[in-house]
Amino acid sequence: MDHASNQWDYEYFELLLNHEWALTKSPAGAWQWEPIDIKEEDRPLDAHDPSVRRNPIMTDADMAMIKDPAYRKISENFHQNPEYFDEVFAKAWFKLTHRDLGPKSRYLGADVPSEDFTWQDPIPQGNVNLSADDIAILKAQILGSGIDHREFIITAWDSARTFRASDYRGGANGARIRLAPQKDWLGNEPEQLARVLEALTAIQTNFDKDVSIADLVVLAGNTAIEKAAANAGVQIEVPFDAGRGDASDEMTDTESFSDLEPRHDGYRNWIKGSYAISPEEMLLDRTQLMGLTAPEMVVLIGGMRVLDTNYAQSQQGVFTGCAGTLSNDFFVNLTDMSYSWHPVKTDDNGAPALYEVRERATGTVKWQASRVDLVFGSNSILRAYAELYAQDDNLEKFVHDFVKAWNKVMNADRFR
Repeated sequence: MDHASNQWDYEYFELLLNHEWALTKSPAGAWQWEPIDIKEEDRPLDAHDPSVRRNPIMTDADMAMIKDPAYRKISENFHQNPEYFDEVFAKAWFKLTHRDLGPKSRYLGADVPSEDFTWQDPIPQGNVNLSADDIAILKAQILGSGIDHREFIITAWDSARTFRASDYRGGANGARIRLAPQKDWLGNEPEQLARVLEALTAIQTNFDKDVSIADLVVLAGNTAIEKAAANAGVQIEVPFDAGRGDASDEMTDTESFSDLEPRHDGYRNWIKGSYAISPEEMLLDRTQLMGLTAPEMVVLIGGMRVLDTNYAQSQQGVFTGCAGTLSNDFFVNLTDMSYSWHPVKTDDNGAPALYEVRERATGTVKWQASRVDLVFGSNSILRAYAELYAQDDNLEKFVHDFVKAWNKVMNADRFR
């Protein structure tokens, strides 16, 4: 084919499928593939000198396009249907260059395509017209549903924590926590999750206006936090904006969403297995991925611990006698010098994994703690934040800062 090297054509498939290939060595000694008995007129033009023709060179990856039966079938289809190849290439290139932009609602300009693609994680628009009275009614129904309030907080967190600031995927909007694969993730405690979703679905069904499960998940978490703050003597309303939609299975690329499954969550004091990276380093990774700052990480950890939201209700780091109350007890007891920390269990890498917090005077074990818990007392920067919230007169500041950080997590995927 006498085409310039910068001209779109289909010579690649012509060469691959119409010649036999032999494994040879390059002048530098690398293995490569060259065609057997190729005619002079079939050799492609040199990329820099169109008066010269050269043997085409292929790699193992190129050979896979014809040696692998599944790939060969695709290659033959593209070769026989060039217009179809043009269409598929254009869509693949668009996906490659736009996937990190997130949902199509973030696209700008006159060239935004009208077509929706599953990889864009489409979400239908929810009802933005819920009134203050509607929300009050829903809150009352949530509190009266019979579900443990901590489970509402956990479900809201597990739904929202999937958000990735790197490519704007995940988050609470869409309520994909009720769909495969998220509903079955180990870190989401499937049995507990199913119980919460059943209760919220009943509220949705019996409510006389359109309300999404996605909105109910967030509202339920907010409502439980307001109740926990009131238990600590702080009256506060967690901000809530309706309008989230519920995605369907057809809108969800199950395979790609599997990549969002958390293997760890320091905010819930959980790690799926044993890893070379320490749990506190993994916490920093998740914090950065969620777009949170160091102070936001600190205040969220302190709140999540006293709210009793650890995975499987583990008591590690629950430094309070009033679990379920949004107090600053985690920081008060973490920084109290009347306690000492003692490692009692190591992980598979030989590093301390479980600590006992003991009274210095008597040696009595008061609490258990993980590495994630105690890093907020041992790291100088994190301890400075912890001591701020441990002050006797900073309970209200702690609650307000926690609510602000919580609200950021719940709305991170809504691009406000």
